[in-house]
Amino acid sequence: MGLTHIQLRDAKPGEKPYKMYDSGGLYAIVATSGSKLWRFDYRFLGLRKTMSLGTWPGVTLARARELRDVARDTVDHGHDPAIKKAVEVIPAVSIADTFEMVARDWFATKTSGWVSSYSTRIMSRLEGDIFPTLGSRPITDIEPPELLAAIRKIEDRGAIELAKRVKNYCGEVFQFGIAEGKCARDPSRDIQKALKPKPRTVHRAALRLSDMAEFVRGVESFREDTLAVLALKLTLQTVVRTNEIRFAAWDEFEGDVWRIPAGRMKEGLEHIVPLSWQTLALLQEIPRRGALLFSKDTKSGVISQNAMISICYRLGYMSKMTVHGIRRTFSTAANESGLWQPDAVERQLAHVEQNDVRRAYNAAEYMDERRRLVQWWNDTLFPDWGDMLG
Repeated sequence: MGLTHIQLRDAKPGEKPYKMYDSGGLYAIVATSGSKLWRFDYRFLGLRKTMSLGTWPGVTLARARELRDVARDTVDHGHDPAIKKAVEVIPAVSIADTFEMVARDWFATKTSGWVSSYSTRIMSRLEGDIFPTLGSRPITDIEPPELLAAIRKIEDRGAIELAKRVKNYCGEVFQFGIAEGKCARDPSRDIQKALKPKPRTVHRAALRLSDMAEFVRGVESFREDTLAVLALKLTLQTVVRTNEIRFAAWDEFEGDVWRIPAGRMKEGLEHIVPLSWQTLALLQEIPRRGALLFSKDTKSGVISQNAMISICYRLGYMSKMTVHGIRRTFSTAANESGLWQPDAVERQLAHVEQNDVRRAYNAAEYMDERRRLVQWWNDTLFPDWGDMLG
């Protein structure tokens, strides 16, 4: 017995894509995004092959069965329906060759290797910026000027880096389409030099290491918003990002390491932070008010996004120091010291090359050196910490 419309409608996405079988080699893949992708398995010249028939509900169950039957008939007549010339014999299958259909097929093959936050961002950008204008176009018909026009709409919002990323996503879709026999070229390669250049980087305000002692003394003496002060101290000691501090959970701390899960990291990869003895002492000073270190009665449930930067400003460091600037000061000081491998410094900052964003890496890389690096940094900032703790 085959699938029913109700089964397709009610099928929920799982942690991994899974198949729902109909009959005669037809089945639907339920992607982690919730998309339901029709596939037809067949044998041609002794080889097992798979053909894409589109996405439900755009391609209904009845229509998918019709396409399966046409494809099976093509096989019976000695042709491979997955080859473009053969597909032309069954034009009904062309619905699967729109840019959106090919993009969703590409997406379904990739999601199992991506964290959910990363895959959600990619699909939302395609749905928001590309599908409205190019989604219904046959992928073989899309020319460079059309793609450039869609990308320039993103540039016009001032999102230059996002425009380049979306262009790259489209390029991957076209490359996937070429491999699947859906198109013959990748127009994204032809528009690279027409994109706006990356704007000049404006670095966040940061102090030199020689000025940090005075800043730290100011933080130590600040007597308002105690919880935000503790958060700022933890930021100084661990050099993690603001949101990684704000939503830090007690169960992420294991002995002398802080294991930040992939879902809370900017790049979607787990990050292990070695803790200095100063940080272990600081953790004892933070009151336990729930699962999170910095729980507070706010809309987000934790200290506000601006709580720590507000302290910097009230200490007189507006335009001189930011919370993110702490990371820049750490990077500059560590690299200029000549004591540490640059890769160890980058790993401590959870920096990952763009080409490696989707590649899992060893979160404990350079751990021994990073332990010494973090202790050196804390000893430099808080030389009298033990005395201050009394």
